[in-house]
Amino acid sequence: MTVKSIETILDSFRSKRIAVIGDIMLDKYIFGHVSRISPEYPVPVVDVTHEDNRLGGAANVALNTRSLGAETMLIGITGADSNREALLELFRTHGLAAEGLISDPSRPTTCKTRILSQNHHITRVDFESRKEVDKTIENAVIDSIEAVIGSIDAIVLEDYNKGLLSPHIIQHIITSAKTHGVPVLVDPKLQNFFAFRKCSLFKPNLSEMAASLGIILHNNDEEVEEACRLLQEKLQTDTIIVTRSEKGMTLYNGEFTHIAATSLEVADVSGAGDTVIGILALGAAAGLDIVTNATIANLAAGTVCQEVGAVPVKAEKLIRAYQEHLQL
Repeated sequence: MTVKSIETILDSFRSKRIAVIGDIMLDKYIFGHVSRISPEYPVPVVDVTHEDNRLGGAANVALNTRSLGAETMLIGITGADSNREALLELFRTHGLAAEGLISDPSRPTTCKTRILSQNHHITRVDFESRKEVDKTIENAVIDSIEAVIGSIDAIVLEDYNKGLLSPHIIQHIITSAKTHGVPVLVDPKLQNFFAFRKCSLFKPNLSEMAASLGIILHNNDEEVEEACRLLQEKLQTDTIIVTRSEKGMTLYNGEFTHIAATSLEVADVSGAGDTVIGILALGAAAGLDIVTNATIANLAAGTVCQEVGAVPVKAEKLIRAYQEHLQL
């Protein structure tokens, strides 16, 4: 691949329409520095210098596809609270449509507050509900995707086990997408791990795959390949991509391709998985071959890990990284 062709690929993403369905989060960051221990309890006192709100979970996936120019529809639930308003403000700032945000006053907007000192995480505070959505919300989600599925180029199911992606929603979307010829890409968590049968692409990380299969994996190629075969028997999916931290990723679509991690400096791995599934969805929508698609996604994840907190991939950084690390 040449630099020109990677730019051509990125250009092709701008004509695509992606639907992201899943658990939406507000990520709050409190930055400061620790200079003393509290006299009340033996805990560090963080003197706050500044705060920042960012899009997390499925919203960060949508931000990644939107940042590369694709029209992006996001479907998920929030509470009816101040954190929903903070999310809506971020949506306006980033040019994301908010029509798919369903408000459920019975639950809080999922919010994760991270407190950092000198860019090191001190603690995290979570406000969330993990209860499964009721039938009314299920129907609203299904109606939302059915209204647009005829014009969608790819669907991402982004599951953080916060209750939105019930087995009924999952199977309805996969079945409907197959009818319309739309690829469905899944970023799973442990609950409902095997509910995504016959999706187009399934992207667990190593620990999720090991825990769900009930096995121990030592992150060597042979064991990962055997685990992929076991998973494929259960899921009957077209493609499995396992992210393996410092070992990169393994792709299985009847044959195996191991893609090494890029040697980019890592500041924070938050949001890297969101970037990977977002790029994979864009590549699927654009008709890229899966090895090229996964290679670009792997490199994109490396670029976002250079910054603290979940941030979207930037086209110019991705092109530059491609030049530097693939010697193009």
